[in-house]
Amino acid sequence: MSTYTFLAGIAQTWGMIAFISGFALAVLYALLPSNRVTFDEAARRPLLED
Repeated sequence: MSTYTFLAGIAQTWGMIAFISGFALAVLYALLPSNRVTFDEAARRPLLED
């Protein structure tokens, strides 16, 4: 096994772990009950008249 193959395997594995962790954290943040008011206001903002 060459050094390149070894490092590429590590990078792919940890890259996938980092991506899945980041995605899970983003979904968790979006679904937290404490953020509901903020996201509801942001959803209605384009419909408000100045």
